[in-house]
Amino acid sequence: MNAAPQMQPSPSGEVAAMQQTFERQRQKFAQHSYPSLSERKNALTLLKLALLEQQDALISALSRDYGHRSADDSRISDIMPVVNHINYSLSNLSRWCKPSRRHAGILLAPASVKVTYQPKGVVGIIVPWNFPVMLSLGPLVTAIAAGNSAMLKLSEFTPETNKVLKSLLATTFAESKVAVIEGEADVAAAFSSLPFDHLLFTGSTAVGKHVMRAASANLTPVTLELGGKSPVIVAPDMALETAVERLIYGKCLNAGQICVAPDYVLVPRGKEDAFIKAYQDKFAALYGKVESNDDYGAIINERQWQRLMQVLDDSKQQGARVHSASGEPPLSSLRKLPTQLLTQVTDEMLVMQEEIFGPLLPVVPYDSLDDALSYINARPRPLALYLMSFDTAIQDKVLSSTHSGGVCINETVFHVAADDAPFGGIGPSGMGHYHGEEGFRTFSHAKTVLKRGRLNTGKLVHPPYGNAIQKLLMKVFLR
Repeated sequence: MNAAPQMQPSPSGEVAAMQQTFERQRQKFAQHSYPSLSERKNALTLLKLALLEQQDALISALSRDYGHRSADDSRISDIMPVVNHINYSLSNLSRWCKPSRRHAGILLAPASVKVTYQPKGVVGIIVPWNFPVMLSLGPLVTAIAAGNSAMLKLSEFTPETNKVLKSLLATTFAESKVAVIEGEADVAAAFSSLPFDHLLFTGSTAVGKHVMRAASANLTPVTLELGGKSPVIVAPDMALETAVERLIYGKCLNAGQICVAPDYVLVPRGKEDAFIKAYQDKFAALYGKVESNDDYGAIINERQWQRLMQVLDDSKQQGARVHSASGEPPLSSLRKLPTQLLTQVTDEMLVMQEEIFGPLLPVVPYDSLDDALSYINARPRPLALYLMSFDTAIQDKVLSSTHSGGVCINETVFHVAADDAPFGGIGPSGMGHYHGEEGFRTFSHAKTVLKRGRLNTGKLVHPPYGNAIQKLLMKVFLR
């Protein structure tokens, strides 16, 4: 007796609407699959104008989502990078779009070979909550520059910002070109399961694995921008005050809620207390008391606050010493947390096992530079690595001895702002790139086109085999 067929659950209303939007985009792209250079530039220009017009509304919405977020931080880290990225793309797009000529070689002569860069189609972009403007519109700029349509799945943790983004994009693009999707985890899972022509995800490594697994069912190519524990090496030659000056902004921007924020600091053994004192002095000069400082942001929500408190409590219970950068305790009513520097940490503590993504900063001593490098190399490859040293021999050694998505020497996080360079991870910190010319290539299909004229030399290798010309060819090309 045959078993009764199992009924598949029907998708929710949100998921069904999302699937319909995807189908409309795919059909529309099929009708116009190669937008002209002028169409792409016009779309980017309109997006820039809309962003500049709505920047104040976005900054206000970001602060409401966070409870408090510095207006200048939002302008510097969310608005300005997108404007710069649009300007950079407009300046370089005509060059990127040109086919590149390649050599056909003697075997294929006479023929021409070129590579054309064709839009892939409908691109999916999954946006995190920490920089919801830059990490939605930034990838969108590149997708549009490459001639694609796009669907953006915005984070459910930034509802106020989402409202402004949704309105901004709806007034700039038809939904068949750019669509915004909102929803909880079920919608996000269904989104990553759509048969996109490319899917970009920015977020945690754990969720990235689920996204990649879902995309694999459709053989959808993915770009994963993840994270990890990005180390800072303070070399023996570097003055601690200078090291702190170069790294503190990268740790305090957005209250450390950045995928490339310094995650832990390696300092020469015996200098831990001096490093902490230098950090506290600089923090006081920059922020003073965070309770009353509008330049220092809050943790985005109660869930993330409780996660950080759990990590901090776990460290204390296992013997870590905690040093507040401002002397203030965690301000739970405001969800504000000045940098909490931790010493005497061990690998058993959560703070040394997970990406921190907040204002906790372990300070780890090392005995020699080789020990510091061994410590880093024994752990998963990070998204970023930071070196504080003016010694070129040390710089060369660190660069040649480590793997990371990117590197800053005597700086932190600012490499992300380099428009003309690729950004991406390696191994568990991600795969692929979406900045610079490499980003345009990511969202394009490099299509090889070989072209022959009336003279057909290909027939020289047609069967029947064994004649003199083919023996000659074998001698020429297989010698």
